[in-house]
Amino acid sequence: MPESTPFASRRGLLFGTAAVGAGVLLAGCTSNESDNEPAANDQPAAADTPGKAVTIGFAGPQADHGWLNAINDNAKSRAKKYSDVTLEITEGANDTAAQIGQIETLINKKVDVLVILPADGKALTQVGLKAMRAGIPVVNLDRIFNTPQAYRCWIGGDNYGMGLNAGHYIGEKLKDVDDAKVIELAGLDNLELTKQRTQGFDDALKNYPNIKKVARQAADFTVESGQAKMAQLLQAQPKFDALWNHDDDQGVGALRAIAQAGRDDFLMVGGAGALSAFQAIKQDNGVLKATVLYPPTMAASAIDLARALGQSKGIGGLSEFEIPTSLTLYSAVVDKTNVDQYMPTGFK
Repeated sequence: MPESTPFASRRGLLFGTAAVGAGVLLAGCTSNESDNEPAANDQPAAADTPGKAVTIGFAGPQADHGWLNAINDNAKSRAKKYSDVTLEITEGANDTAAQIGQIETLINKKVDVLVILPADGKALTQVGLKAMRAGIPVVNLDRIFNTPQAYRCWIGGDNYGMGLNAGHYIGEKLKDVDDAKVIELAGLDNLELTKQRTQGFDDALKNYPNIKKVARQAADFTVESGQAKMAQLLQAQPKFDALWNHDDDQGVGALRAIAQAGRDDFLMVGGAGALSAFQAIKQDNGVLKATVLYPPTMAASAIDLARALGQSKGIGGLSEFEIPTSLTLYSAVVDKTNVDQYMPTGFK
């Protein structure tokens, strides 16, 4: 699952995902209507029209989760858009030593730019540094390396913002309910991202003194764990008003447990942006009313950034000669009012 730090999130530019659709909002920055449209300072920006050929190496974890599979799909489909981009993609590995070996192979192939979503940012920092020292700029995707020296640009999601927006959405729905109770189905507690999501959620709820979080259970981002942990929560909490579930994959299991228990007396907010969640929100015949995005389209944006780096271009619409060092995507809330807009971005 995705992982980033509040440090990265708060120093990043906030890029919304309101216009993602089949492409990515950042595409509007690196792809222009006119050929080679200059940036605000007349520095040429990367454009749709072919430019210098760029070989991009892409290395991510094993795609054993819907979100991670969507990351790979977004990178591949975006690279195919450009005739001047060759994508060298690894098989992916959750074993850090194996992923380091895959990245070292890409370094030895002398790719022009590397896009790396590390299985463990801390453990792979050294190989990021190795690439940078070899003159290969690194686009660090989501799970951040320990030092900015290991990457040229970081792009990722906002875990704290996910929790914050989920909390505010639930807070507004329950603000007129006396002594409202909420529960939380978190992800893996040994991941920093889980702590960030919970912190954002708790901080948002501080704005609603009538709401109390009465239970929290950690799952591990799988359908099976979501079902088991949700069943435990339902048994322990016979009455509550809202549930925030950190991850839509484990949310499939959570919804099964809810259905088996015959419960429909609360509202549920999910996380990440799975197609199944969007479909349930659109049907509006169950407890799931919204989900908070952690958009896998960030991988497509990473390809855009890598191409711009490989061509020594800037980003259209900005005054800078170079691409930024950090881009933080916005965790939009998707409910029945805007689900059609986001439906094309839902991952399976």
